[in-house]
Amino acid sequence: MRMTRAEMRRAAQTAKRRSSRGKSARRGPRVRPAASSRRGAPGKRRLIDFPRAGRRGVRRWLPSWKQLLTVFVLFFGGTAAAVGFAYASVSIPSVNPSAQLQNNVYYWSDGSQMASVGQVNRQNVSLSQVPSDVQWDFLAAENASFYTDPGVDPQGILRALYHMADGGQVQSGSTITQQFVKNAYLSQDQTLSRKFKEIMISLKIGNSLSKQQILQGYLNSNYYGRGAYGIEAAAQAYYHLPVEKLNVSQGAFLAATVNEPSVMMNADDPQARAQATARWKYVLARMVTIGKLSATQEQTYLRKGFPVPKPMTASGSTSGQLGYLVQTAEQYIEQHSSITEQQLNQGGYQIYTTFDKHQVAELSSSVAKMRKQHLDPKNRPADRNVQVGASSVDPATGAIVALYGGDGWNKGHYTDNADSSGVPVGSTFKPFDLAAALDHGAVLSPGQPPSPITPQTMFDGDNGIEIKNQQGQYLPDGSDPTGLLHQQNDVPTKWGYITLRKAMEQSVNTPYVQLGEYVGYDNVENEALAAGLLRSSLQYDTAGFYIGTSTPSAIRMADAYGTFADSGVHHEPYSVTKVVDGGRQLSGFTTPAGTRAMPASTADTITNVLQDVVQHGTGTNALALGRPAAGKTGTTDDYKSAWFIGYTPQLSTAVTMFKEGSGNSGLKSMSGVGGYSKVFGADMPTQVWLGYMSAALQGQPVQPFPPSPSLGNGADENGAPSPTPSTPPTARPSSTPSPSAPAPSPSITPCSDIPGGCTSPTPATPSPSATSPGPPGGLFGPGGGKQGSGGAPSPHP
Repeated sequence: MRMTRAEMRRAAQTAKRRSSRGKSARRGPRVRPAASSRRGAPGKRRLIDFPRAGRRGVRRWLPSWKQLLTVFVLFFGGTAAAVGFAYASVSIPSVNPSAQLQNNVYYWSDGSQMASVGQVNRQNVSLSQVPSDVQWDFLAAENASFYTDPGVDPQGILRALYHMADGGQVQSGSTITQQFVKNAYLSQDQTLSRKFKEIMISLKIGNSLSKQQILQGYLNSNYYGRGAYGIEAAAQAYYHLPVEKLNVSQGAFLAATVNEPSVMMNADDPQARAQATARWKYVLARMVTIGKLSATQEQTYLRKGFPVPKPMTASGSTSGQLGYLVQTAEQYIEQHSSITEQQLNQGGYQIYTTFDKHQVAELSSSVAKMRKQHLDPKNRPADRNVQVGASSVDPATGAIVALYGGDGWNKGHYTDNADSSGVPVGSTFKPFDLAAALDHGAVLSPGQPPSPITPQTMFDGDNGIEIKNQQGQYLPDGSDPTGLLHQQNDVPTKWGYITLRKAMEQSVNTPYVQLGEYVGYDNVENEALAAGLLRSSLQYDTAGFYIGTSTPSAIRMADAYGTFADSGVHHEPYSVTKVVDGGRQLSGFTTPAGTRAMPASTADTITNVLQDVVQHGTGTNALALGRPAAGKTGTTDDYKSAWFIGYTPQLSTAVTMFKEGSGNSGLKSMSGVGGYSKVFGADMPTQVWLGYMSAALQGQPVQPFPPSPSLGNGADENGAPSPTPSTPPTARPSSTPSPSAPAPSPSITPCSDIPGGCTSPTPATPSPSATSPGPPGGLFGPGGGKQGSGGAPSPHP
């Protein structure tokens, strides 16, 4: 039967409803839409489907793999972007000023450290100065992948955390690059921001510095304990060695100090020793692990045992004589190179000196013994403010091997008595008069050419004689132009005419003042300059000039007498042999070449005459040295200074003694000092010289001086008696006492500067003082000899 159109429409609707009910049955129970869905538009999707729609229970809170991947990408992408931005925005800062501070290190002549001077005990060295094995000690202990990593090692950080959590060896979580950045560019603050900067700069610094530069900076910037910054200072602080001489075992210990310097620096303590030993063994084991040390080598070092650090020393101290030694070296550097005082103050120099550690100690000890024996400032006012200065020079080279500058900077005495100008040298100047006379002759008669002079030439030695110049005119008294100068000896002894040898031996003034006038000021001055004295220290043209009104330093006098010792060859005194800056040796510090100052015959003749001073004259107290020695005593007006300068072929030493006045009042008389009414160079200064020279030359071979030439009698001063057969021979061989030379016979009073201390050819006993007080207005009147203050530094050798 055919359905109508209406019936067909109803049948289609019924079939659609049935179909709809079948699908619902297959899908399960109908889920009621959420309130939001009911309120909002049906079917709208959320941006982040979490908790997940259409899920129930735990599944609603478990993210899908798409969500996990999205989060991972966003996190690491954001992190990378942040790191990239930080990397681009962070710049390498300037090096910390504190990381650039260094000290100057001074070394003795044997290469051991003498002193370090500066705010920070650091000496930067080049990587090439650090032995390769020692470099690998640090790399093995801290960062074995240093040469391949980008400056940051995440695995190393995790490994360090694991070892520390496991109770194992302490290990740094930072690479060597990071530690260098922290030391050189940042602070030691333990903050996340500082750590982040450290990582960023460490990643970036590889573009501007090589691995070698980074390792060098790391080794130089670490703190190692014992006040040592940098590996050079550490090598000195723990082993008293330069870094070049460290071995693998010592390097392993220094590498161990970086993490725990406060523990390692006390490695002599039993508890600290155990920790230090364990860490040292760990570093050696790591060296084997990374293939930089064989197991056999490791066992060798283990058998030798832990490299025990040397005792701590006050290397930065400038107490005692060190302050004067450092000052002497600094002045030499400034005068012989382009290094300025400002550059020296910035530090970083390694300065190798000529100073002998043992001889400096012996000289200081000899002064101390003399003071203890003779001076009592607490109970004897005259002994207060008494000063001693001394210097010892190698005649063959000019090297200053020792000096004594005073009580010490630590005791408030800052003037170097060995290198100060202001103390008249007295009769120790007379050898230059004689040397000039030997070389140039003397005008004994006005208008005549100079006559030849020898030690046997005779001059009037009486006290109070009138002095003539080359024109035959008598010299006026400085304080009274109408009066004449009457040169004084210390006592009114009637010597008559005596040889220049005898006058030197007994330190008689009048023959040498007259000799100097006849030779001429220019000739004597030039002779002294050629021997090594400085023009600025020489007195102007007066009669007193010839008997020591000039004020050279002890260094210069020791050096000038060294010219006699080396047969007339002068060697400029020097105190620095080498200066190193950042591993580079600077120019300008080669040993000065010797120059001919006078003929060998002149110098050897002077030595022969000065040997007589020691053998028979005012210097007999030096005979106890027991080997050939030549020397001269010297004393000045009113006993304001006393000297003894003596030498052997190996060593020339000058000792001066004087008394300071308060403020700038100049030198004061030493009358009464040490209980002596008159203080002469033959006494306390000679005692210092003898004590030092005996110790300094111990073990060295006994050497004779060259024989002096035969010069004949020479021309005598007008008025001298004609030679007779009884005249002593012109020349005599060099005196060479045996090492066991006996002391002077008790029946003969030895000559000294003390009046009455010499056997004389006349009933009266002469005084060998250098410059007597004389009558008012004598040598030190207007235009006369100056009295120095003893405080002004002389131009340094």
